[in-house]
Amino acid sequence: MIPLDHLLAFLLASVVIVVVPGPSVLFVLGRSIAHGRRAGVLSVLGNALGTVPAVLAVAFGVGAVVAASVVAFTVLKLAGAAYLVWLGVQAIRHRNDHARVDAPNAATTGQLLRQGFVVGATNPKTIAFFVAVLPQFVAVEAGPVWAQLLVLGVVFQLMAVVSDSTWALAAGTARTWFARSPKRMSTLSGTGGVMMIGLGGTLALSGSKH
Repeated sequence: MIPLDHLLAFLLASVVIVVVPGPSVLFVLGRSIAHGRRAGVLSVLGNALGTVPAVLAVAFGVGAVVAASVVAFTVLKLAGAAYLVWLGVQAIRHRNDHARVDAPNAATTGQLLRQGFVVGATNPKTIAFFVAVLPQFVAVEAGPVWAQLLVLGVVFQLMAVVSDSTWALAAGTARTWFARSPKRMSTLSGTGGVMMIGLGGTLALSGSKH
């Protein structure tokens, strides 16, 4: 089992990493602004599910291989960036569909979870983060390394879900307030789309894994 001092150190490091807004937070904010709190929370859950393969890959050694491959890393990066841009464009195109908070949500639960899953699964920074950070808190003498990595990965994901959900609810609440004016609501939904396009562009143009 993971030593208590290692676990506490990992929790402290995770709090710092999770609380500071990153790509996943920007994605969730964009979905919450464009579609509301429900969409934001479902996007959080989908994103978390999308990173499960990364946790498993790192735990069983595959993540190290992917992180060492420039081609694999680049493919993941560009695929994730393209998908984010596509979601952003769709949000802008349909911004007037969400001018009223009581209007039917254009995205179903399955669609929102699937979109979040794709974003989480195609984010190369997830694998890079797990490969670089998780092993630092493993105690070889404390038991199977793969089991410790799985535990640390799950703990981090639970913390991320709580933090990202808070951002989603906050953004969704702001959306409800803006919805008093259809014009402001349309502008806000478009802003969410622009945020996702910007995030996709940043991911595509970011440097190498090093």
